[in-house]
Amino acid sequence: MPGTPKRLRPRKSPRQKRSAQTREQILEAAARVFVEHGHAAGTTNRIAEAAGLSIGSLYQYFPNKDAILLELARRHVDHGRRLAEAAVRRGLPAAWDERATVLVDVALGAHDGDPRLHQVLFEESPRPPALLAELRALQDSLVGLVAGLLREDGTVRVPDPDLTAWFLVAAAESLTHRYLADRPTADTEAFRRELTGLLTRLVHPAPAG
Repeated sequence: MPGTPKRLRPRKSPRQKRSAQTREQILEAAARVFVEHGHAAGTTNRIAEAAGLSIGSLYQYFPNKDAILLELARRHVDHGRRLAEAAVRRGLPAAWDERATVLVDVALGAHDGDPRLHQVLFEESPRPPALLAELRALQDSLVGLVAGLLREDGTVRVPDPDLTAWFLVAAAESLTHRYLADRPTADTEAFRRELTGLLTRLVHPAPAG
């Protein structure tokens, strides 16, 4: 992608089935290694060993471990984008509390992999400007979508739909990330209900008293 430093660009774009399989093998092995060892100790030697490849074979596809991490992070971003697009294609419910549930489910679905891997990708590893731009573009598109829904909903009265939409998207993403990292409860359904209630109250506050 334009803007990605050369040192973080993959070295080979697979054109044959075997090359594509090898690339997937490397990425799957890397995910396991980063989950077990973290960013600092997740070396290319460990990744190559986990993938059953020589270090030279790995370097034919990726120049270093951060290039592998970047590819894994981009896949996470694409996964979240596809989930949001699929939710829109299916058609959104009319009631806002049900729409809030959809937003929570998209956030949970985007984090449905190993939370430790997500932590390595977005807390421990370097994030180049190109990846930050992709993350911002995804957030902006979601905020724009939610702001449009707020404006179209005749039951919603918020002074600034764009700001409220930002709060909704940021809360869904940030709290889901923290929940899966901290696991204050093993009951994911309880978290889902609490977060849905919070997002609903941002739009429909409880009456005073």
